[in-house]
Amino acid sequence: MGDVDPRGRMRLDAIARFMQDVGHDDAVDDFEPDTTWVVRRVAIQVSRWPRFMDDLAARTWCSGVGQRWAERSTVFGDAVAATALWVYVDAKTLAPRRLPDSFFERWGASAAGRKVSGRLTHADPSASAAWSPWPVRATDLDVLDHVNNAAYWHAVEEHIIGGRLPRPSEAEIEYRVPINRGASVECGVDGGGGALWLRDAADGTVFASVVLR
Repeated sequence: MGDVDPRGRMRLDAIARFMQDVGHDDAVDDFEPDTTWVVRRVAIQVSRWPRFMDDLAARTWCSGVGQRWAERSTVFGDAVAATALWVYVDAKTLAPRRLPDSFFERWGASAAGRKVSGRLTHADPSASAAWSPWPVRATDLDVLDHVNNAAYWHAVEEHIIGGRLPRPSEAEIEYRVPINRGASVECGVDGGGGALWLRDAADGTVFASVVLR
């Protein structure tokens, strides 16, 4: 019941959270103790919106690699297809690390040699964006003590449900800088362009951007 909007549509933050959990289940036995993964980009394509009480079967695999990152694809039946680009980092410093040989031994076959770029492509905030404060809640934080990737979609859903952004068939988010505990965040929306940004209210640093189609 906590994963759907008032009309019973599965929300984008729920899709992102399911992706994260399914991916973790697939990889948990292969984590090195001093490393972790940080998401860089998520793209979601919706053929039909899952509804309250639907049964969903999830399937996930590694669909591409770089030197220090990997792409994970996840599908939920015939309803949703999504990809997430995860960067392999040092657990203490969050500095990117080269993928170890053991990664390719387990997931190299499904990636089939496909290379993916870690470059971000979204535009900076538009001059027509309307800005408002976006509070960071304690429940948004994860084990790295910064805002979990799925929680960023709360801002998007707030504006979709409120009618200021269209309900999309495609949605892509790019994460630039982590939002840490105590950050002062504001949200900018360009309804006509189907875009949203989260930035530091003090210095304008962009934390993340979203494009809806």
